[in-house]
Amino acid sequence: MDFRLTEEQKMMRDTARQFANDVIAPIVAEDEASHRFRPELVRQMGEMGFYGCVIPEEYGGNEAGMVASMLVTEEVARVSASYGVTFNMQSQGPALALLRWGNEEQKRKYIPGLVAGELLGAFAITEPNSGSDVASMKTTAVRDGDHFVLNGNKTWISNAHVADVALVYAMTDRAAKHKGMTCFVVDMKKTEGISTQAIEGKLGLHNSPTGEIYFEDARVPASAVVGEVNDGFKICMTMLDNTRLSCATRAVGVARACLDAAMHYAQERTQFGKPIADFQLIRADLAVMYVEDEAARLLVLKAAHEKEVDPNVRNTMSVSVAKYFASEAAVKAANMGLKIFGSYGFSTEYPAERLYRDAKSFQIVEGTSNIQKIIISNHLLK
Repeated sequence: MDFRLTEEQKMMRDTARQFANDVIAPIVAEDEASHRFRPELVRQMGEMGFYGCVIPEEYGGNEAGMVASMLVTEEVARVSASYGVTFNMQSQGPALALLRWGNEEQKRKYIPGLVAGELLGAFAITEPNSGSDVASMKTTAVRDGDHFVLNGNKTWISNAHVADVALVYAMTDRAAKHKGMTCFVVDMKKTEGISTQAIEGKLGLHNSPTGEIYFEDARVPASAVVGEVNDGFKICMTMLDNTRLSCATRAVGVARACLDAAMHYAQERTQFGKPIADFQLIRADLAVMYVEDEAARLLVLKAAHEKEVDPNVRNTMSVSVAKYFASEAAVKAANMGLKIFGSYGFSTEYPAERLYRDAKSFQIVEGTSNIQKIIISNHLLK
């Protein structure tokens, strides 16, 4: 196996690193405190081609590949886990799902805008009583002539109240359970019967908009169906293979940020007349943080490489392994890093507490760590 990056991959990574350091880093603390989301940053990243790595040129992409996309995502998430979420909303979620399952009209109408950051994207799966059990969702879509009428409630949806377009999953045949789910591409700002509400109280990811979506007799045209009617579960699971990998990558970025912050602090903080980095237990923690982040990165890049070799073959096992390990490694790194900071880790003066809060999200979103263990064990015991 060749672990060397191509010149294009290096260029994408380095460009993203510089953008994150020069543009995002100076405003992170202020925006985190005010819970501010800047759509203009999404547009800037779109203009720089960050969201286009996995999209063909004919739809506005640059075809740099899935590995390049993960490298870019990691660099952004290292500085801001919140803006790392945008990669799922713009490319790994809606854009890739439409590329795989959408018709030509849907592709040309939505993908270029999502890739450019001109359209803010979202996907709506989770409901108040339907999380890991996706097939138990209550939102319905009933055929009415040339339209479908949507009724229901989605919650914990990233970009819910700012999205221009969203992939909405609803039941068109409840009796068929998961085989009765359909995916719709919905114009969120132009469809009557749709209302949204922000979720303000969150532990972390303060720069990433999260909210609820309410559908009350919302009429969407039959042309909004992605794929075929009742194909929704298949589309959803395929999409999650991509968004979970992106989530794993963000976890790698956060774990790396924890290590960088802890190393810097440990070399500056003195106790008993010398930097705490000279103490063996501190060094041991730094070593563990480094090793686990390196391992997580390799798992992510392996899964990303598999997707490049054959984008149409699902590599669910590799993705779940990467997502599980990276999520756990990020939380462990955040916890170890905070302890190295001591009392200052408990203070908002340093980034340790923000990284700790953001890291916890990875064990929950895009399928919890327990769900990943179930998926992994199911593959092992087939």
